[in-house]
Amino acid sequence: MSERQAPDSAKAWARVRHALTGRPTRGQWVVAALFLVLGFAAVTQVRSANDDGYAGMRRDELVNLLETLDSTEDRLTQQRADLSATQRRLQQSSERNQAAIEETRKAADTLAILAGTVPTVGPGVVITIEDPDSTVGASTLLNAIEELRDAGAESIQVNGVVRVVAQSYVTDSPEGGVRIDGREVKRPFVIEAIGDSHTLDQAVVFRGGLVDQVEALGGDVAVEQTKSLEITALAEEREAEYARPAR
Repeated sequence: MSERQAPDSAKAWARVRHALTGRPTRGQWVVAALFLVLGFAAVTQVRSANDDGYAGMRRDELVNLLETLDSTEDRLTQQRADLSATQRRLQQSSERNQAAIEETRKAADTLAILAGTVPTVGPGVVITIEDPDSTVGASTLLNAIEELRDAGAESIQVNGVVRVVAQSYVTDSPEGGVRIDGREVKRPFVIEAIGDSHTLDQAVVFRGGLVDQVEALGGDVAVEQTKSLEITALAEEREAEYARPAR
């Protein structure tokens, strides 16, 4: 061995010892990290390949499997669409049924008010007829009731004890009093009516109306508008004797 080769060999071994025992450089750390990542990926791939149940399947089997999966997906999608449509129909049907129930309830309430079978509350007027000479009879009271109805009165009671409805009748009694639906009402007459208070007031005080009629008989009329009036008298429920619903 020549003198030149001996120093070169010594330098090479020195570099090896430094690489094995010396402090790693930044580049060496990067290379080591890359080898670690590649090794982990290789192990994971091998394990996945060993765990994959489809690895040993033929191509035609895989094609059939994919077609089956596509068919199943289409069927589930269609079923979901059908269920959504059914849900919408049921919801719409429920909403229609609820609306029909509400309309029926409103109609029943209106009929009960008109029939006088339920208490009512609302704005209206209180009309007090003073009749010291007992000259105000059934015809005058009936005119007052009709004028109030024409003005839109929805609920009427007299003296707090008699509810006036479509079938009500007013008659003079042999004792000189007045009967409504066969029930005696005593003076002074107090008529309470629910409706637009201003309109009802004008229906009573217009020229030639109730006020003028009562005053001509020697009586006096006071009209009070109110924002809240409660009518508690109830009419007896009556069944129609002759009339029937037209089919």
